[in-house]
Amino acid sequence: MLIFQSDFLAEDLGSGEIDGMDRQKLLWKLISGSKNIRFAEAIAVAESFGFKLDRVSGSHHILVHPEIPELINLQNVKGKAKPYQVKQLLKIVEKYNLHLEDQK
Repeated sequence: MLIFQSDFLAEDLGSGEIDGMDRQKLLWKLISGSKNIRFAEAIAVAESFGFKLDRVSGSHHILVHPEIPELINLQNVKGKAKPYQVKQLLKIVEKYNLHLEDQK
């Protein structure tokens, strides 16, 4: 399991709630290793760390970050994100020490 600096968790993830779940709880859900992550939740967390949708190729949603060379690939499979792709997202966040963007 990935260990994140406490400042990642102390900040607000952005623009409110996703289907009644606040974004800080959502980040905890991803970090805890839950295999029941909705695709929209994974996208919201990625965007909160500064990733933007670059392109869609079939079921592959490719997200890029302006400050890092690696891509994020997330697939929507019956409304869920693939667990290994969520783990890849979290590893990239940790590897590049990305911080949550301030709420606008």
